[in-house]
Amino acid sequence: MKRVFSFIITLWLTCQAFANPITGMLERIDKGASKKFVIEIKNSNNNDYFELDQKGKQILVRGNNYISIATGINWYLKYYAGIHLSWNGMTAKLPTVLPSVPHKERHETSLKLRYDFNYCTFSYSMAFWDWKRWEKEIDWMALHGINLPLDVVGEECVWFNMLKKLGYSKDEINKFISGPGFMAWWEMNNLEGWGGPNPDSWYTQQEALEKKILKRMKEYGIEPVFPGYSGMVPHDAKQKLGLNIAEPKPWNGYVRPAFLLPTDNRFKEIAALYYKEQESLFGKANYYSMDPFHEAEGIEKVDLDAAGKAIMDAMKQVNPKAVWVVQGWTENPREDMIKNMKNGDLLIIDLFSECRPMWGMKPSIWYREEGYKQHDWIFSMLLDFGARTGLHGRMDQLLNNFYLTKNNPLATHLKGIGLTMEGSENNPMMFELMTELPWRPEKFDKTVWLKDYLKARYGVKDSTVEHAWTILANGIYNCPQGNNQQGAHESIFCSRPSLESFQSSSWSKMANYYDPTSTEDAARLMLQVANKYKGNNNFEYDLVDIVRQSIADRARIVYNRTIADFKSFDKKSFNQDSQEFLKLLLDQDKLLGTRKEFRVGNWIEQARNLGNTKEEKDLYEWNARVQITTWGNRYPADNGGLRDYANKEWNGILRDFYYKRWAAYWKTLSDVLDGKPLVTLDYYAMEEPWAKATNPYSALPEGDCVSTATEVFHNAFGNNK
Repeated sequence: MKRVFSFIITLWLTCQAFANPITGMLERIDKGASKKFVIEIKNSNNNDYFELDQKGKQILVRGNNYISIATGINWYLKYYAGIHLSWNGMTAKLPTVLPSVPHKERHETSLKLRYDFNYCTFSYSMAFWDWKRWEKEIDWMALHGINLPLDVVGEECVWFNMLKKLGYSKDEINKFISGPGFMAWWEMNNLEGWGGPNPDSWYTQQEALEKKILKRMKEYGIEPVFPGYSGMVPHDAKQKLGLNIAEPKPWNGYVRPAFLLPTDNRFKEIAALYYKEQESLFGKANYYSMDPFHEAEGIEKVDLDAAGKAIMDAMKQVNPKAVWVVQGWTENPREDMIKNMKNGDLLIIDLFSECRPMWGMKPSIWYREEGYKQHDWIFSMLLDFGARTGLHGRMDQLLNNFYLTKNNPLATHLKGIGLTMEGSENNPMMFELMTELPWRPEKFDKTVWLKDYLKARYGVKDSTVEHAWTILANGIYNCPQGNNQQGAHESIFCSRPSLESFQSSSWSKMANYYDPTSTEDAARLMLQVANKYKGNNNFEYDLVDIVRQSIADRARIVYNRTIADFKSFDKKSFNQDSQEFLKLLLDQDKLLGTRKEFRVGNWIEQARNLGNTKEEKDLYEWNARVQITTWGNRYPADNGGLRDYANKEWNGILRDFYYKRWAAYWKTLSDVLDGKPLVTLDYYAMEEPWAKATNPYSALPEGDCVSTATEVFHNAFGNNK
């Protein structure tokens, strides 16, 4: 009997250990790591907090919940053990005996909501993620203090069931729901159907995936933000269902879903049906995200106050305690829609606080004089648009805006911080900085912080590395106030060629703000010490990224020189410089092939791996290819302004897509110098075949990144300086 009892107790303790999400997280970082830590949950005041302490040979991490404890573990790993976990590496080899914590260290924050994701993130980065990748992301969120992520995985399953009950056929539903590469813009009421129709297996897979995501989030204590119902219906809902609808104007050439007017007597019925189907699949939430009228025109006759009340009432019927989450972007949220709502019912995500804050801070082109008035809101960093490749940040502006915000009377209802990037898996330094801000009560010196970050990132202190990054922190990572560009300085390689090529996407608002030779200086310094850090995953990732940036900046200089040659009718120089440009592009392709993260094959393999048949794999690959190139058919590409919005400086697409455009363009100019007439190129006709192709691209890296980076850098810059 004693043996049986002992076995039961042991089994119970084992189950309890593995029920603790911190144990599983630590074991995924490094097998056996959980035995090196002791965790202790202990409530304190109203603030979230974590403490680092010592208990024998183990590290004691104390906090008020699992997310606070995970944040504390990450802080310890960075600043005591010299281990930085990021998207390019979520595993590490911990020392047999961890460095001790000589004195108890405590951090706390009153900013209890830490938000994550933009709708666009779910398409530009996550469109083809499986559970293995999502598991890493949820660990990343926990380690960085995130407790309120947007969660729209499986949203299409809710809509499929709802529309079926409203009388739509499967074919009609699939003409409404978009394909996986464009789901974000369908969810934001921008378009219908593009990228589909989805096979039945897609809905089955996404439902199962979302249930795994929710289970893990619940274990951590993470609150998901579900998509709520704000009135979207198929554009034919008037004819099909007899509904009273508003019809917004097309979005960049796409037919938009209609908006069911809240005064329609079926609004409550349809909203209730939506929430019933959502609850049946995924349960209820305490937060629901809704962005009616996102980038919408043609809604002048909509009673915004009535619309807001109807949307709020429908949500409250599901959960009286629920909060409506809305994005602060351009005109949204409309003042007339929210002015009569009470505090606590609405949470506004100020999407671009590091550049264009709307909450009341001057100067800002989106400045609202009275901020968000009575409503709670979140200070967010957008940083990346279209998941474009490129070093980018606003270090000074971010720090200034954040700490000025905390002490501003208009920020009384500030509740937290948010990461609202359109694409993730880039610029890890900026995301590390942002997620630490809630835990640092006073403004700090970015130079001191950067040195500590680098020691954590690479596990060593190196003055040459610090010099390189200081150049970047004062240049490309310090986009100044007044420069309103959207995301990274786009590579000239990714631009449709012309005599005036500058930005690659239509709305980037690029403006030169750093010396392009500064990235060459930083890359040269990194290469000086590169052999010392061979095998250091974080260093090698950053080395490739920094050298990549230096070559992209060099190419822009060579491009301008080549155009000057053409305008000067200097044929000899034109031939030399145009060939140098093409050589730089191919060398860039070779460099990026040394890291999985910079290979188009990684993106395409993710897409194909989700398919169960050849037809499904081809559909998902087409979604993946179209999204990063033409974005749509000819009209959206040529007239809608969407082509190259999600341009990628990646191995494979550089040589097979961008190179062909540039080679053809330089040939047309060369012919002019030979006395032939100028030919106007049909770029879409050149681009569409690649978007429709299925030739294989491998995700596996090729070549040694250090030697390749050294080679291509020497080819680009020689022995200058």
